[in-house]
Amino acid sequence: MTPLQAPLNQRSSAGGGRLLGRIYEAVQSRLLEGEYAAGTKLSVESIRAEFGVSKQPVMEALRLLSADGLVEILPQIGCVVTEYSLEEVEDFFRMFAGFESVIAAAAAQRRTDDHLDELYLAARRMDRLNTEPDPDIRARQYRVQNRNFHEIIHRMAHSRVMSNMSRRMWDLSDFLINTTGAPHPVGSSIVERNEDHARIIKALETGDAENAKAEMEQHILSTATMIQVTRTASAF
Repeated sequence: MTPLQAPLNQRSSAGGGRLLGRIYEAVQSRLLEGEYAAGTKLSVESIRAEFGVSKQPVMEALRLLSADGLVEILPQIGCVVTEYSLEEVEDFFRMFAGFESVIAAAAAQRRTDDHLDELYLAARRMDRLNTEPDPDIRARQYRVQNRNFHEIIHRMAHSRVMSNMSRRMWDLSDFLINTTGAPHPVGSSIVERNEDHARIIKALETGDAENAKAEMEQHILSTATMIQVTRTASAF
């Protein structure tokens, strides 16, 4: 049965799902990029008008984003971008570091040469960002390429369970980086983060699970430090 032959209610449901997904992904992307500052109130009416839809799919998308921890829907106030304390940020990155380090250890034991080739290429792409003069562009491009780098490591681990659980953590990580400290803090620390990646690659190359675990843990933990430093600096 083709979509045009399907019952009207089924077609409406499918179309509504695609529309919901489009709104969710658009707002999520803006949140992860730091386009909305923490504590900012999101206008349902503005989003509704932008997409030319009723209020319902916008509220459904915001409820999904609330479940992701990116926004809060508050009675009598509306929808605001979630604001986390530095203590909460540190708690998250300690947890995230432990999780990603386990994935890195598994990847060191299960990686293939093809996966390593993908990782080398991803690392070279990130190295080229060092010459991009605009820090905001550097940070935005790095966020995408960094996700790709770590997703390759997830594929090395050959574990859908770990990979699927990690995806939501990566979203929250990007969100915290871009809304807790100064705008796009990664733009000024790409060299150091790429050096971390080089050490992680070395451990994966040699199949050293313990070293891969340690290097990944330190790499993720350093993110919380970066956020704290840039937030302190931006306060002056």
